[in-house]
Amino acid sequence: MGLLTFVINLTLDGCVDHQEGIADDETHTFFTRLMDESGAMLWGRVTYEMMERSWPAIARGDAEALPALREWAVKLEAKPKYVVSSTRNDFPWTNSHHIAGDLRTGVQALKDATPEGVLVGSGKLANELDRLDLVDEYKLLVHPRIAGHGPTLYEGGLPSTRRLELVSANLLRSGAVALHYRRAP
Repeated sequence: MGLLTFVINLTLDGCVDHQEGIADDETHTFFTRLMDESGAMLWGRVTYEMMERSWPAIARGDAEALPALREWAVKLEAKPKYVVSSTRNDFPWTNSHHIAGDLRTGVQALKDATPEGVLVGSGKLANELDRLDLVDEYKLLVHPRIAGHGPTLYEGGLPSTRRLELVSANLLRSGAVALHYRRAP
């Protein structure tokens, strides 16, 4: 069984708005490496649609992009992408699959079938998966910014506090810190 890892950019005040992070080559290299090490991506519908609007065109070369962005896009194009949605069931982007029905059952089956692990990159979905005790690890890229607005991490709260163990902390040139935590036993 693979691990389910919550991966996200956030600011010091917990904002997870994708426009608030530092989008440099080092950040994209960091996320490309995480994707390379995993077996699949897992998103909610809103995140999927945001990603679907940009990355396929960059992967095809139909849109200008820096080399690190193009590398990310090409690898993302090939990576299996799973989407949780109760309002949409057609996901035409290459290697996209729908998880329908019971969330716990569908995501547990995905974890069981993906020994390399699954990255979940949607804040609201990760919150729901954490409520179901399905998140095993957290890889947070904390940017040296205070956004002063939301959405914020775990905005909906959790039923109980999660104890975590620090696995690693790495400082990027931009001042962002890559934190890797595992759920404590």
